[in-house]
Amino acid sequence: MTEMTRDEPLVPACPPSRWWQNEDWLAVIAAVPLIVSVVAGWKVRLPVLAWRSVADAGKALTADNLTAILSASTVILLVASVSLAASLGRRITAFLGGATVILILAWLAQFAAAHGVVRAWGLEYVIFALSLGLLWSHLLPVPAWLLAGIRTEFFIKIGIVILGSSVLFTELLKAGLPGLIQAILVIPVIWQVTFRLARWLNVDDEFAVMLSTAVSICGVSAAIAACGAIQGDRKKLSYTTSIVLLCAVPMMIAMPWCVKAMGLSEPVGGAWLGGTLDTSGSVLAATEMVGETASKTGTVVKLSQNVLIGVAAFIISVWWSIRERGRNPDAPRPTAGVIWERFPKFVLGFMAASIAFSCLLTPEAAKACDKPLKGLREICFAAAFVCIGLETRFGDLFRLGGGRPALAFLGGQLANIVWTLLLAWLLFGVLAS
Repeated sequence: MTEMTRDEPLVPACPPSRWWQNEDWLAVIAAVPLIVSVVAGWKVRLPVLAWRSVADAGKALTADNLTAILSASTVILLVASVSLAASLGRRITAFLGGATVILILAWLAQFAAAHGVVRAWGLEYVIFALSLGLLWSHLLPVPAWLLAGIRTEFFIKIGIVILGSSVLFTELLKAGLPGLIQAILVIPVIWQVTFRLARWLNVDDEFAVMLSTAVSICGVSAAIAACGAIQGDRKKLSYTTSIVLLCAVPMMIAMPWCVKAMGLSEPVGGAWLGGTLDTSGSVLAATEMVGETASKTGTVVKLSQNVLIGVAAFIISVWWSIRERGRNPDAPRPTAGVIWERFPKFVLGFMAASIAFSCLLTPEAAKACDKPLKGLREICFAAAFVCIGLETRFGDLFRLGGGRPALAFLGGQLANIVWTLLLAWLLFGVLAS
């Protein structure tokens, strides 16, 4: 693979010509019936997988748990196959076979993450999902029928749309004004720092956009939105998601210790962790090591960042369209139609779910839906990270950009840690006292 520089010519992706071939719309189509069914009263059966020993492991695999796994997986496969049927055609059978294996690996990842020691360390199921996928891709063949089931972005976009149901504006306005201010001050500064550092390291702009968005907003979800906005290279997206997860593990373990070592208050520590850790699960795991107040503060800060995904995707769509026109006079003008074509449509689903749960449901009804929707979201996310592992080869990652994208990400994350700590100290410490 040739080395990449920021001056290399851009090769724009060819968007699907029909909506039923557009994965963004298909993810929304798959997510909507899941959300509506839960709101209408569907009692999603979710397994209880907690265990600490081999004996407990056997007890966790009860008939009830296996039935719950089978029923939830069947529903996910059903909505996925119906949504993808028109675009897959005769390949739907191969997709079902591959997706079934992927879901089995996803459940194994959740089972591994449910071990008592693993939970105490705060290691998330996505780490195990990625690891299982990587192990398969490096030790076992990946046949064509399994490749047909690898729909990384489709699964993760379904999860992101469902995630919108947990971002309630009422909660943010009531408890999250400092968190929203922190997010607004963090995102543009850290995005620019990471992007400029990536350019200085001679990383191409397409890669730099994904890395900068991942560091500054909320990791994988934001990187997916950025990739859609610029119609970016999926290999670069896979690299970005992998490095986000690899970086999250040591941060999740070390940062709570730093909070205690520096003597930070729980609100300041929670705001710092919520603003720097890249997944909601890692924020919850890390803040729980600090205290209950830290957990509440960290969750609100993370939600404040999540709600800005749509705004960031729109801004990136506009900027990238103008940028391409400036570099290539023959490129399409950045009209509303061009921007609409570039805008990641699944973000609209995320925003619609957030608005609906914030404005149309009572707080009690929204809270009642939280647990089943979280369970469905985690199944989709686990499947997505298994897919990332299956389509990732370490050799390709090490060759991609010569290690410079990783340096840009780590540099941006270091700036994020320092800048967010300062803002958390001011907003949740000095000004709150």
